[in-house]
Amino acid sequence: MDRALVIVGSKRRPKLDAVAEALSSISEALFPTGSYEVVGEEAESGVAHTPLSREEIMRGAKNRAEALALRASPYPGLRFFVGLEGGLDVCSESGKRWVFLENWAYVTDGRRASFGQSGAVLLPDPLVRRVVDEGAELAAAVDEFAGGRGIRDAQGAWGVLTGNRITRREAFRVAVINAFAPFYNNAAYSAGRMAAKD
Repeated sequence: MDRALVIVGSKRRPKLDAVAEALSSISEALFPTGSYEVVGEEAESGVAHTPLSREEIMRGAKNRAEALALRASPYPGLRFFVGLEGGLDVCSESGKRWVFLENWAYVTDGRRASFGQSGAVLLPDPLVRRVVDEGAELAAAVDEFAGGRGIRDAQGAWGVLTGNRITRREAFRVAVINAFAPFYNNAAYSAGRMAAKD
C-alpha cells in the first residue's frame, strides 16, 4: 500500500491539527490507494511577524512550503509540502480602512502548486491600532486584548473574534481543504490552470 508524506512547515499544534483534520475529510479522494502521514518541520516564512497584506500572507505560506521542498530528502512515494500563514489584509473601501484577519495555505507536490484561503473576519479597532499602527505582533496584541496568554496556540485570534465559533485551527483547516482542491478534484481543474512550480 502506498503511503504519502505530508510535510507541514510548522510544529505548532493548531496548524498540524488543522492539516490532519483537513486531510481526514479529503483523504479518500486525495489518497485513494493508500494512507498518509503528517509531519511537522519548522520553516521560515520570510515575511513580517504579522503580514499586513494578502500578498504578504500568501508569500509567507508559499515560502514555508517551498523551503520544505528544497531541503527535503529523497522519499520513495507521493509527498506534499504545506505552508500555512496567517495575517492581516489591510484594505480601503469608500475611504474607510478595513482590516481583516485571514489564513492562507499553499500546497505543492514539487511539480504543481495551489493556494487556499480561510475566509476573513474583521479586526476590532483596538487591535488594528496595536498591530497595524503601533507594530505589535498580532499574537501579543490578542493576548492583551483578550486578557489571556498563549491564545495563538489555543483558539487563536479567530476564536477570540468569533466567540470560538471558528478557531485558528478551523480557519487553517478550511484553507488547507481549499488549497488541496485542485489535487483531489481533478474533474474541476485542468492541469493548465494550476500554478506551475517556479
